[in-house]
Amino acid sequence: MPTLDWLNRAEALTSSDKVPYRVLEPVSVHGDGNTDNLLIQGDNLDALKALLPFYRGRVKCIFIDPPYNTKSAFEHYDDNLEHSQWLSMMQPRLVLLRELLAEEGSIWVTIDDNEGHYLKVLMDEVFGRRNFVANIVWNHRKSVQNDIAISLSHNHILVFAKNNFGLNLNRLEIDSGKYENADNDPRGAWYATPFDAPQIRTNLEYEIVNPNTGEKYLPPKGRHWRTTQDEFFRLLRDNCIVFGKTGKSRPQQKRFLTEAQDKGGSVKTWWDDFGTATEATKELQKIDIDFDTPKPERLLRQILLIATNPGDLVLDSFLGSSTTAAVAHKMGRCWIGIEMGEHAETHCLPRLQKVIDGEQGGISAAVNWQGGGGFRFLRLGEPMFHADGSIHPSVRFATLASFIWMQETGRPLEIPPSPPLPKGGNKVPLLGEHEGRAIYLLFNGILGDKRPQSGNVLTQEVLAAIRQICPFDGEKIIYGEACRLGEKRLAAEGITFKHIPYDVKAR
Repeated sequence: MPTLDWLNRAEALTSSDKVPYRVLEPVSVHGDGNTDNLLIQGDNLDALKALLPFYRGRVKCIFIDPPYNTKSAFEHYDDNLEHSQWLSMMQPRLVLLRELLAEEGSIWVTIDDNEGHYLKVLMDEVFGRRNFVANIVWNHRKSVQNDIAISLSHNHILVFAKNNFGLNLNRLEIDSGKYENADNDPRGAWYATPFDAPQIRTNLEYEIVNPNTGEKYLPPKGRHWRTTQDEFFRLLRDNCIVFGKTGKSRPQQKRFLTEAQDKGGSVKTWWDDFGTATEATKELQKIDIDFDTPKPERLLRQILLIATNPGDLVLDSFLGSSTTAAVAHKMGRCWIGIEMGEHAETHCLPRLQKVIDGEQGGISAAVNWQGGGGFRFLRLGEPMFHADGSIHPSVRFATLASFIWMQETGRPLEIPPSPPLPKGGNKVPLLGEHEGRAIYLLFNGILGDKRPQSGNVLTQEVLAAIRQICPFDGEKIIYGEACRLGEKRLAAEGITFKHIPYDVKAR
């Protein structure tokens, strides 16, 4: 498959691996404190890496509106990146986004012609050409730019699947306006579609006779009939073929509203009626938010209707004016938004607070939004590991547990570690079972305190406690700060001991 080449490409291909895992530090809770919704302040490359242990393979829909590299500086971010720098910025972020995406999920990326065609090739490389879904053309400007010869009126929305064979997109509600029932067909309303189709197929090039007029028809040049002749006669007997409204035209086939509703409607790749950039700006002005190049809520609603269902997780790592999070919240989706710098506090935080309070802009009336819900505001903290590989003191049990579980299984820790022990201690050290092995973590005095006999060191007493609290008959992997048991004893117990921090991958 052809690939893009650019300055520093080799470094860009490995940069996501070199990004250290960082701690996500809680800052504040808003609304009812719904822990499924997260606003994260920090560089999105670091933040995406920090999310991996918790959300790998769990995000149903990713929407991003990255800098377009339009050679103009915007107030809240630098959009004037040299082409190779732009590609080096996008490549590692796309790699991490793919890791976070669910097998049945999709990613939607808005872009203009400055980098759009390069981005398509780059995404072919990261996601695979077979996982390309569509290039949607969004008519974002209704007015004409009179100061130039060719007025720009569109942006691209590139859509890729994590796995096209497992992709699960929704068909939308059918527009019933074009359906009618002029002949009182007992099957209900219908509309007529041409009975011919593109290309030439000799077995589908028979003569059709209009029973009303006797006129004979062959397929138009370069086309064929949609069915075999036997199937045509069956459809004719079943009153599914009409010859125009007057009965004197070429054959057409009835398409019934009930059948279309069962399947759901398809959407075209030309989006002319899902808001404009001007509409998006006015939406923000009504709630006292000022931001360049926002996206309208109607656009995001259309995307989330196709790509998600209520309760699904939506991620936007270029959150900008936080439209994605606002729309996802109003539509009952869970969301994660990432934005760097003060902008996360000065723009995203107040807008999402207004959503919780029940603001009535954008799609609020369409979805009957009355307010409610909540989110946590997090800030990107220190790396989990120091340069020497030791674990940062701010790391807690749940964070390291999720990290180790992903290291061992390649999956996020679906179920948090067990409830507190009745006699002290934080949580049961058993993280779970995977492929016939039980994985344990001795960290932060998990069994009560940090003394070797009941804490982070694997001793006879700690092993006895594990047997009593969370026994497992098969192979066991135990992470701890030290081990006082000999190799023969470990082998007899079916234990593989892994040392913290040396056996924990620092990247």
